[in-house]
Amino acid sequence: MSTAILTGPPVPGSSLDADLRSLGFDVEVATGPRETGALLAAVPAGQRVALVDPRFVGHVHSLRLALTDPRFPAAAAPGALTAQPEARAALTRALGAAGTAETPAPGGQATDTVVDNLPDNLPDTLAAALDADGVAVHRPQLGTLVAAVPDGPEARHQARTAVEAVDDEAVRLKSAVKAHDGFFTTFFISPYSRYIARWCARRGLTPNQVTTASLLTALLAAGCAATGDRAGYVAAGVLLLVSFVLDCTDGQLARYALKYSTMGAWLDATFDRAKEYAFYAGLALGAARNGDDVWALALGAMVLMTCRHVVDFSFNEANAGSGTATALSNRLDSVGWTVWARRMIILPIGERWAMIAVLTAATNPRIVFWALIVGCAFGACYTTAGRLLRSLGRKAPRTDRAAQALADLADSGPLSRIGALIVGRRGRAIGLPFALLGAAGMLSAAWLWPFGARQVVIMALAYAVFWSGIAVARPLKGTLDWLIPPLFRAAEYGTILILAAKSDSPQALPAAFGLVAAVAYHHYDTVYRIRGGTGAPPAWLVRTIGGHEGRTLVVAVLAALSANRGNDFTSALTALAVAVGLVVLVESIRFWVSSGAPAVHDEGETA
Repeated sequence: MSTAILTGPPVPGSSLDADLRSLGFDVEVATGPRETGALLAAVPAGQRVALVDPRFVGHVHSLRLALTDPRFPAAAAPGALTAQPEARAALTRALGAAGTAETPAPGGQATDTVVDNLPDNLPDTLAAALDADGVAVHRPQLGTLVAAVPDGPEARHQARTAVEAVDDEAVRLKSAVKAHDGFFTTFFISPYSRYIARWCARRGLTPNQVTTASLLTALLAAGCAATGDRAGYVAAGVLLLVSFVLDCTDGQLARYALKYSTMGAWLDATFDRAKEYAFYAGLALGAARNGDDVWALALGAMVLMTCRHVVDFSFNEANAGSGTATALSNRLDSVGWTVWARRMIILPIGERWAMIAVLTAATNPRIVFWALIVGCAFGACYTTAGRLLRSLGRKAPRTDRAAQALADLADSGPLSRIGALIVGRRGRAIGLPFALLGAAGMLSAAWLWPFGARQVVIMALAYAVFWSGIAVARPLKGTLDWLIPPLFRAAEYGTILILAAKSDSPQALPAAFGLVAAVAYHHYDTVYRIRGGTGAPPAWLVRTIGGHEGRTLVVAVLAALSANRGNDFTSALTALAVAVGLVVLVESIRFWVSSGAPAVHDEGETA
């Protein structure tokens, strides 16, 4: 239960008390300024508390946005202020600064706060004091919604007229939809999925339940695709679209009901990838039933899409706060038609899933994967080229935080320390040229397999690993150093794909698919931890799973030892995939259910 304190007697005829109770608050009314501090001190420290001016006039949704959003320690709208437990001490200090006297408890220690001579519109005064105290006070964008503290009957009448002129439920429904989304999602899904979200909210369903339903529907779609017959493909396409509708609904439900959570952030951030990868596997199994082996295409599509996402993540982290990432986009957005054109050609998740669903129902898995590969490759080239041009024109120096984020995204393991010891950490950034040498060396060594002696190929890979270590030996502050993490992802995933494709071990490609999926999960998990401000996964995890260079070398050694030995390479890849998957998943679950996990909700990512 949360507590709302009216800082004075309610205005006759006001519905403020009922509005606050409808939002889940236990309402207390201060008889005067002196009692406000005492009521605040009486609220348990672990509860949210809100202070509301009794003259407040506004929409219920204005109060909901200002007082119930769980993501912010403190939030405010005109005439209303809320503080969660982590901001309660600062609120007490602000209240004291506004005019307090401490009442000593038995034993001489001060406890309850007694307030005299508090200013008019106390919530606004305290919100300004919290800002001055270094507490970030979130102020939601209300748009056409009304939140005001009118002074006098005439102003109050005008405020009530303004409230009646705007349907806050319509505003609430509209704001439930993500502000920046793809063309397909905006025009073919969101017009009705928002009403599904409201239906779910009115029946007490949570975003996590809808997210889980979306995952189960996608897994069922993958199972239908695995049947390999036309009816199964048609059912798979339909179910995949249903899964995507639910995927949109869970975020809209979270925004509609303001039910954000750390668990929901984790589920939302990872289930999209799990659903897509599971569907790829289902398509490959279905094709195999018809004698068409498309596992290499399935793995290639997953590698390409994941590397493209790493380009996005790496560039955004490298340029966080600089404006480099958005200046050109904002100029292009002023030309109306370019907004949707640019969102469509990068093949974001809505367009991508729609294409997969339609092609699955109408064609065959091979065509689906080739369409994915071509579409994702074009989108990757388009976005990467634009970011290269923007980076070359960048003048602002890269921050230490951005350099650390790039180093974390690089996912370099113990072997890279050898290069760091050789070149040291002082001096200018030297990353990208050596990252190119390392990535090219890994892919070339794998591609030459088995034309040279296995020992020579492994030595070439070890040499490439050495150059990869040199690349991250110094802080990644070079102009194009944001390319290093995607280069390493391409090298690792591509090497696994090539070695599995060239292996004489049956079913090596499906095993490699599982290994890349497990490693990709680790990399996505790293991204969302960094975005939440908690930093990368612990160093012991990176050491345990070897870093990108260690895993690549291990796969090469396994390929060499298992050559001409039947299913040994497949078994080894499977065991490695299970081991990596278990370690990263257990640690990920431990982190995301912990109290320190951030409530990361991705409002801008459409891909």
